[in-house]
Amino acid sequence: MTFESYVHQFLFGLYPYICLAVFFVGSLIRFDREQYTWKSDSSQLLRRGQLRWGSNLFHIGVLGIFFGHLFGLLTPLAFWHAIGVEPAAKQLFAIVAGGAAGLLCLAGLVLLVHRRLTEPRIRATTRTMDLVVLFLLLGQLLLGLVSITVSMQHLDGAEMIKLVNWAQHIVTLRGDAASYLTDVALIFKLHLALGMTIFLVFPFSRLVHIWSGFAAAGYVLRAYQIVRQRG
Repeated sequence: MTFESYVHQFLFGLYPYICLAVFFVGSLIRFDREQYTWKSDSSQLLRRGQLRWGSNLFHIGVLGIFFGHLFGLLTPLAFWHAIGVEPAAKQLFAIVAGGAAGLLCLAGLVLLVHRRLTEPRIRATTRTMDLVVLFLLLGQLLLGLVSITVSMQHLDGAEMIKLVNWAQHIVTLRGDAASYLTDVALIFKLHLALGMTIFLVFPFSRLVHIWSGFAAAGYVLRAYQIVRQRG
C-alpha cells in the first residue's frame, strides 16, 4: 500500500469513526461534567439588528444543508428508483436547493463573523475555539459552494452516487467505504474531510448548544401528562 492510498484509507475509512466517536462521547461527557458551559454565549444586546439577520439567515441555511445532506446521502438509492426519481434529477435538485441554502448560510455567517470581529466588546469575550469553529464553518461552506461547479460537469449523477455509497457504507459499518471515493474530485474529498473535522471539534466548542435545540423539539412532541383531580 502506497502512502497516498494509506492516507486515503485513513481519511475516508477510519477518520469518520474517530470523529463520530468523539462527537457523541465528547458531547455526553461535556453535558455530564460541564453543564454551565452548555450554551451559545450570545451577546444579544450588541448590534442586535446584525445579530438577528445573521443568526436567522445562518440557521435557516444550515438547517437546509443539514437535512439535505442527511436525506440526500443516507436515503437508499432503491427508494429514489421506486418513486421514479433518477440520479440526474436528484443531483440537479440537490444543486439548486443546496446552493440556495448554502448562500443563505454563507450570508448569515459572514454577518456573524463581521459582528464578532469588529465589535470590541464581543471580540474581548471571544475564545480561540470560537474563531476556529467560525472559520471551519466558513471554509466548509465555501468548499461546498465551489463543489457545485464540479457537480455541474457531472449532471448524470455518477459522482453523487459515489458519495452516497460512501456515506451509506460508513453508517452501516462496512469496511470498503473508502474505495468509493478513490477517483472523485479533490474538492469533494476536501469537503468531506473538513466536514468530519467539524464533528471532531464539536464537543469542545459552543456548538454543543445545538443538542438543546433537538431536545426542545422533543419536549414539544412529548406525550401529554395525565393529572388527576384530588378526590
